[in-house]
Amino acid sequence: MKKLSREFIHSLPKAELHCHLDGSMRVQTIIDLAKEQKVKLPKESVEELTNYLAVGMECQSLEEYLRPFDVTCSVLQTKEALIRATYELAEDCADENIWYLEIRFSPILHVKKDLKLTQVIDAVLEGKHRAEKNFNIKIGIIICSLRHTDPNISLTLAELAVAYKNRGVLGFDLAGAEDGFPAKDHKESFFLIINNNINTTVHAGEGYGPESIHQAIHFIRANRIGHGTRLREDGDLLNYVNDHRIPLEMCITSNVQTKAVPSFENHPVKFYFDLGIRVTLNTDNRLISKTTLTDEYMLAIEKFGFTLDELKYLILNGFKSAFLPLKEKVELIHRVTRDLEEKGLIIKRDYI
Repeated sequence: MKKLSREFIHSLPKAELHCHLDGSMRVQTIIDLAKEQKVKLPKESVEELTNYLAVGMECQSLEEYLRPFDVTCSVLQTKEALIRATYELAEDCADENIWYLEIRFSPILHVKKDLKLTQVIDAVLEGKHRAEKNFNIKIGIIICSLRHTDPNISLTLAELAVAYKNRGVLGFDLAGAEDGFPAKDHKESFFLIINNNINTTVHAGEGYGPESIHQAIHFIRANRIGHGTRLREDGDLLNYVNDHRIPLEMCITSNVQTKAVPSFENHPVKFYFDLGIRVTLNTDNRLISKTTLTDEYMLAIEKFGFTLDELKYLILNGFKSAFLPLKEKVELIHRVTRDLEEKGLIIKRDYI
């Protein structure tokens, strides 16, 4: 029996599907960029700024959790900054054996210094391409709209996603505070996305109840659900999600910090997994949550009792849920399966 040590979990191939660019920066990079751009930061040293931006477990709500993004976005307003942040995030992920990464961000948050939306996306794609060239990692980009913005802005972002389809952008997301900002307000932008055969993921069931998940699936056709912690409150919808193999992008640390769940003990990740739901583990925001994907897997082991046999399928769930063309996905899963089996983790061939 393999020991489920941090070193062993670190060595395993992993997929990260829910990772926000502006929430996953290096603190030293924020300080460097602030100096270059003459942006005033609330704290000057790495230690002080880290403590300021990492919300900790005392965070009381999703809205409070989102406040540090004002600081990170303040320095992500130039092409060079966006390239650097994307490249460094990919490097950090590759360093912990993440083989597949989806980076999400909202271009509308990065135009305060007169960058065009297309220049914002081009910069992130440049960082992606440089990272893929230098590291053992494959990266996809997801464009986010925000629930609280004008639906016309969502439509513009959807048009960008269509324009950049097959050029590195492989999905469209709806993020931000849920309460009072229903997904159905953004139906027009998702109509465009769906009719251009682009993948969709929606933050839902994090800051609001299962009806938010219902809207995400049935009003704007979400292929995956971001978080989904409150899905268990509607058994019929839960079974629908399970039957249709709709993946949940779960972020254990973040879910406790935003109070999507009151504590680790109340988190439904193991309950969902045991039911057969396609659960995936993710960081959400590496800096804000002060976590890594290895940390999230260690939480699954230490807080929820995931066994080695269960972990291998949790890992495979991430790769199976990737927004990749089927041929690429199958090739990647075969590589992952071979690596896992070389480490003694045998995969059942009837796993769905």
